[in-house]
Amino acid sequence: MNHLGTIVSEFLLDLRAQKLRAFLTMFGIVWGTVTIIVLIAFGVGFKKQMSVNMHGIGESIAIMFPGKTTKPWEGFGTGRPMSFVEEDTKLLASQIPGIKAISPEFGRRTPTRVGQNILTPLISGIHPIYADMRNIIPEPNGRFIDDIDLKDRKRVAVIGNKVKEFLFGQSDALGKIIYVGEVPFMVIGVMQKKTQSSSYNSRDQDRIFIPATTHSSIYGSIYLNNIIYQVYDPRQGEEVVAQVRQVMAKRYKFDPTDKDAVWIWDTTSFDKFIFYFFLGFNIFMGAIGSFTLGVAGIGVANIMFIVVQERIREIGVKRAVGAKRSNILFQFFMETFFIVGLGSAIGFLIAFGIITVLQYVPIKEYVGTPEFSTEVAVATVTILCIIGLAAGLMPARKAANLDVVECLRT
Repeated sequence: MNHLGTIVSEFLLDLRAQKLRAFLTMFGIVWGTVTIIVLIAFGVGFKKQMSVNMHGIGESIAIMFPGKTTKPWEGFGTGRPMSFVEEDTKLLASQIPGIKAISPEFGRRTPTRVGQNILTPLISGIHPIYADMRNIIPEPNGRFIDDIDLKDRKRVAVIGNKVKEFLFGQSDALGKIIYVGEVPFMVIGVMQKKTQSSSYNSRDQDRIFIPATTHSSIYGSIYLNNIIYQVYDPRQGEEVVAQVRQVMAKRYKFDPTDKDAVWIWDTTSFDKFIFYFFLGFNIFMGAIGSFTLGVAGIGVANIMFIVVQERIREIGVKRAVGAKRSNILFQFFMETFFIVGLGSAIGFLIAFGIITVLQYVPIKEYVGTPEFSTEVAVATVTILCIIGLAAGLMPARKAANLDVVECLRT
């Protein structure tokens, strides 16, 4: 402990004696630390914002639409139209373990009014699990459709935020009545505004959601517009798509390889793209920051070689009075780590300040804002430790291996 205290005091004395040299040595570490933290933090923020933009439609979901056969199969010709019914969702859920959640979806456009305000939104008849799959979150005090609404065929509705603005303006919509056609519905929820860069049929902000059973009973709906399902693991998305076609082909008698019979929009391919794209992106950003720190590390190593040359006599005296090689090695190794540690600490503070300031710059919608996360901290500390080890080892070994007699002569 005393030995470490002596090293620290000698290091501080050297800093005071060589202020300019110490500043220039640490500046490279400071700049390299700031560079790598900010670059990786930008990568993390960009990935999160891209994920938010892409997952406005839902996360790890696939939407399947009925089509027409384009291949003959077991005596059936081509051009045969497909139709989905609610029982298909139960069949798929029971037959395919990779499906986490599934919901039928009815849809039709119907004039909807409140007083003199009239518009024609898409009326979607769905199951309660639909909200979780599609990231539809009601505003505070409201709720989404539940199992009781579905069972009792209640005339309740969750409306998109744009629908609410058009029908109610700034007034509260919860508990109010809207007329879908001539049928009154009570508004039980208003969707929170969300970023949605892709959609099908209509944006969620322009929809009205009602229980599937209510939609079926009011409009006599039998056939679905589409089926939406969510998978446990997006990396198995293609495998689940193939299984879905197998199950539907067996039920409706068509070739399982006929993709036009059942068209499936598998959004998990975007999840895979995001994963691999940002893996490469962050590696590239990390490499740039690592090169900057590597150059700074070379500068630290060069300065430590100079320090060893300047303190040859001191090393000789210490060895003559009983200091071991390991003591000298530890001393110079720790001094290098002090330089790297102090520079990186200053760099961390500056980088944190930059990241904090950038939170107030209006760029989030486009490229996200840099985010200081555990991932960023671990990557930076790991690289700094490697740089410190590489920069300190060779000068320290040189100091430890100096001949005592030659040191004293010098």
